[in-house]
Amino acid sequence: MAKRASFSTTSINGETTNTTPNREDFRRGYQEENPEVKSMRDIGKACGEKWKIMTYEEKVKYYDIATEKRATFDKAMAEYIRRKESGEGAEYEDSESEFDLE
Repeated sequence: MAKRASFSTTSINGETTNTTPNREDFRRGYQEENPEVKSMRDIGKACGEKWKIMTYEEKVKYYDIATEKRATFDKAMAEYIRRKESGEGAEYEDSESEFDLE
């Protein structure tokens, strides 16, 4: 079964495509202000609470970032699918890998 692309996961190039890219910004600041909090669950919860109280004007910056990253992801995915369907890059799939278990 093919894995479905998600808007909130890591993309092809390893760039995050979160709908709330402020998580990275928030996490850094929150950990500096609250060094005793180590749980990612607690940090994520605090981030979500802050996101809920942010104004639309504050969120626009992050929506713009997410939209740009999504466009980059969609373009890369379309190119990947085109190459896969046309057989381009097939030589890499059949080549010997240093990680083969045989």
